[in-house]
Amino acid sequence: MPQSEGECAPDWQCVMFLWGDKYDVAIVNRLIDAIADHASSQPRFVLLSDRARPDLDPRAELRMIPDFWLTPQFRGAGCQTKLAMFDKGVLADDLPALYIDLDTVVTGDLKRILDLLPRPDGLMLLQSAIVPLGAVGRFIWRRTKGRKYARGNSSLVAFHPKHHTKIAAQFIEFWTKKQEWWFRPMIADERFMSWAAQETVEAIPNSLAVKFPTEFMSRINLLSYIWAVLPWVRSRRQGLIAVTLCGVEIKPDELLKMSEGARVTDPKGRTLIWSDFILGKTRGDIIRFYGGTTK
Repeated sequence: MPQSEGECAPDWQCVMFLWGDKYDVAIVNRLIDAIADHASSQPRFVLLSDRARPDLDPRAELRMIPDFWLTPQFRGAGCQTKLAMFDKGVLADDLPALYIDLDTVVTGDLKRILDLLPRPDGLMLLQSAIVPLGAVGRFIWRRTKGRKYARGNSSLVAFHPKHHTKIAAQFIEFWTKKQEWWFRPMIADERFMSWAAQETVEAIPNSLAVKFPTEFMSRINLLSYIWAVLPWVRSRRQGLIAVTLCGVEIKPDELLKMSEGARVTDPKGRTLIWSDFILGKTRGDIIRFYGGTTK
C-alpha cells in the first residue's frame, strides 16, 4: 500500500489469517485498530484470506492464500493452513513479520516482541509444552535426532519471511510424499513450525504475551488464588501487552455477560474465575477490547 505524504515507511509487518466463516471482518478491523493505537511505529498490515473481504480496514493489504494451503484437511483443528505464511512469495520478504491470532487482546506495542528476535533467522513462539524453547529444546532435539523437540504455540509468531521458506517447503514435500499425517509434527501448524525451526526457535517472554488458559485457568482453584497474590506474578501480568484467548471455550460475548467472581469450568477441567482479583488488569482489558465497559 503506497505511503501518504508525511508517513514513514513501515519497518515491520503484522500478519493475520481469515478463512471460512468463524470470524468476520469486524474482529480483524478491531484488532488492527488496537495494534495501530499502541504501536511505536505503524506496521504494514497483511490479511491472508481465502476470498475477498468487503469492509476490510483500508490499512490492510489483502493477499490470497494459495490453493494448496486451503486443502480441507489443513483448515481443521491442526490449522496447517497457517503454514502458508512461510511459503515463498506469500508475504513480502523485505520486513520482519509478527503473526497474530484474531482472538488476541492487544494492549501494548507489539513491535517490542519483534525487537527481541535474537538473530535475523530467528523465530519466536509462545512457550507451550514443558520442554523449554531455546537451548534446552535444541539439545534434546539434537540428541534424539529430531524425534523429540520443544514445542511452541503459534498464536503469536515473530520471524523474518526471507529466512523461513523452508518450513512451508518441507511441509509440502512431506504432504506430497504421503497425503496423511505420517510424520507426527505434521498434525498441527505449531508443532511443524517448532520442529522445522528448532535450530533457531526461542520463546516470546511471558512478561509480554501469554495464552489466557495457561496463565489464568487452573484445575485447582486454590492455585489461581496463590498465583494472583504473588507480587512478582502480579507485576509481570501488569506488563502484558497481548493475551490470546486460544483454547478458551467461552466466547468473548459470553464472558462480558458474566458477573464479577463467576466461575466456569471447561471440558479439560480448567476453571476460569472471572474476577479482577484473579485476572488483574486482564479482565478489564478483555471487556474494553470487546466493546463493553468495566462498570
